[in-house]
Amino acid sequence: MNAEAVREVARELPREPGVYQFREGETTLYVGKAVDLRSRVRSYADPRSARIRRMVDRADDVEIAVTDTETQALLLEANLIKRHQPRYNVRLKDDKSYPMVQLTNHEAARIEVTRDPNEAATVFGPFTNKGRVETVVKALRETYGVRGCSDHKYANRDRPCLDFEMGLCTAPCTREIDLESYAEDVTAVRRFFEGETGILADPLRREMERAARGKNFERAANLRDRLETVEAFHGEGGEAVQSFGDERTVDVLGVAVEGETAVVARLRSESGKLVDRDRHTLEAPAPDEGGYGAGGASGSGGEGVSPVLAAFIVQYYAERRLPDALLLPERHGDAEVAAWLEAEGVAVRVPGAGREAKLVELALKNARRNVGGRDECGMLTDALGLESARRIEGFDVSHAQGKSAVGSDVTFVDGNAEKGDYRRKKLTDQNDDYDNMRALLEWRARRAVEGRDDRPDPDLLLIDGGAGQLEAARDALEAVGWDVPAVALAKAEERVITPDREFSWPRDAPHLHLLQRVRDEAHRFAVQYHQTVRDEVKTVLDDVPGIGPETRKRLLGRFGSVENVRNASLEDLESVSGVGEKTARTIKERL
Repeated sequence: MNAEAVREVARELPREPGVYQFREGETTLYVGKAVDLRSRVRSYADPRSARIRRMVDRADDVEIAVTDTETQALLLEANLIKRHQPRYNVRLKDDKSYPMVQLTNHEAARIEVTRDPNEAATVFGPFTNKGRVETVVKALRETYGVRGCSDHKYANRDRPCLDFEMGLCTAPCTREIDLESYAEDVTAVRRFFEGETGILADPLRREMERAARGKNFERAANLRDRLETVEAFHGEGGEAVQSFGDERTVDVLGVAVEGETAVVARLRSESGKLVDRDRHTLEAPAPDEGGYGAGGASGSGGEGVSPVLAAFIVQYYAERRLPDALLLPERHGDAEVAAWLEAEGVAVRVPGAGREAKLVELALKNARRNVGGRDECGMLTDALGLESARRIEGFDVSHAQGKSAVGSDVTFVDGNAEKGDYRRKKLTDQNDDYDNMRALLEWRARRAVEGRDDRPDPDLLLIDGGAGQLEAARDALEAVGWDVPAVALAKAEERVITPDREFSWPRDAPHLHLLQRVRDEAHRFAVQYHQTVRDEVKTVLDDVPGIGPETRKRLLGRFGSVENVRNASLEDLESVSGVGEKTARTIKERL
C-alpha cells in the first residue's frame, strides 16, 4: 500500500477505539490498538521508521475491529498478537518451553516435571532451572512418597514397583497407603510449591542432623546440598518485598534488549516472600515499531525498554491474574496500559532505592543473563528458511566394526544443551552407518507419532554425517510420517547439507557454530554410550592379545571394572599376576 492508499482507507474508518490489522493476503503483518482508529491508521501514510515503511509497502489491506472501550482494544490487541504472531509486533513467545511441575488430576496424583502440562492438572511454574526443579521433586518424593509413574504403570498392579523399595513412593497402587492418607501427602507437596518452604526444608534438616549425629557424613553432606537447593527454590538471600496496605502479591519485572530479542525476568512475591521467578523471551522490533503505532514511547531508561514492558504486561497478564502491585525498572509509557492497570487496582511503582530497588536490580540481572544467546538460533532460522530453530535434536551412531552399535539423541534449546532431554538407544549390530541411522530416526519418529515421547517436537533434526546419512534419516521420517525438517553436517568440510542444496558458511558464522556444538555433543554422547556397552560385554579385554579368561578375571577382580582398568597406570597393571610389561602396554594401547 502506498501513502495515498493508506489515507483512502483511513477516511472510511470510524473515530472510535478499536484494533487494526495490516494484512498481506491471509497473513497478518501487524496488529495495533487505537483510541481513534481513523487518526491512528492515517499516521501510517508517513511511517516513522524504515521497518514500518516496509510493512506498509507489503500490506494490501487493513482490517479493523471496533470496541466499546480502550481497555477492550488493549486486550483484543494482545489476543490477536498471540494468535497471529505478526512479524512486525513485539510478541511474547510461548512460555511452555520452560519446565513446570504438575500434579495430575487422578485419584492418586502423580508428580511430574513437564514442558507440556495437562489442562486438568495442578501446575506450578514455569521455572528456569530444570536441574533445581528435579532435585526438589526428588526430595519431595523421598519425603512424602508421591508417585512418579505413568497411569498405565499404576493401573492393575498386584505388587509395588521398585520405587516403593527405594523409598520414592508409598505405593497407593496396591494400597500400601490408603488414598485418604496419600491425598494428605499430595496436599503437603502442593503447599510447598505454593511457597511453604519449611514443609520440605524442616524434614530435610532433621534428617541431615540425624545423619551427622550418626557420623554418616557423606549422607549429611548430600542432605545439606539438597537443603540449600530447597531453601533457594522460592527466594534468594531472604529478600522480601515491602508491602503497602493490602498488597499481598507483587511482581517485579526486569528487561534486557539486544537487537531484536528482549528478555523479561519476572519475580513473584507473596506476603513479602519471593515464591517464584521465570524468564520470557519476546521478539522485539526496533523502537517505535512494535505494537504501539505512532503513540509509542521508549522512556529515558534505555532504547526500546518501555515498549517491551508495555507489550509484556498486556500479553502476559491478559490470561493471568494480575498482582496487587508491579515494580518496574522504568515507566512503560503507554497511557492505555496505565488506565487498564489503574482500573484493575494494580499499583505501579518504579523504586529508586531501598529493598524494592534491590529486587528490581535482581530482576534486571536475571533478564540480562544470556539475552544475546538466541541470536544464533535466529540466524540459523533465516539461513535455512525455517519457522524456528529454537529446539534442535542431534543424532549420531557409534559401533566397532558393527559390534555394540548404539545411537544418540541430544537436545539443544536456545543454543544450550538440555541434558535432561538426552536419549540413547542400543541398535541391532550391523556394520552399516546408513541402516543404523535409519533405525535410530525411525525409533525417534515412532515414539513421537505414537505419543510415547514426553518431549516437545523439535524445530530441526541434525544428522552427524553426509548426504547418505541424511537420506537414510529422511527415509525413516517419511516412512513413519513425522514431518520435521532435517539437515546433516559433515565433519570433513563442515558443509551443511539439506535435501535441496549444500551450504558452505563462513567458519566464524554463529549459526554454523551452533550446529557444530550440537553435532559434536551427539558424537560425544554416542561414543560414551558405545564404550559403556562394550565394557558391559567385556569385548575390549577379550580382544587384547595375551589376555585369557583367567587374566581377565584377575584384572577385573583387582580394578573392579573395565573403566578402572582403562585408567590404571602401567605399574598398577603389571602388579596383576599374568600381566607383564608387554601385555600392560598392549592393554593401554587397546583401551
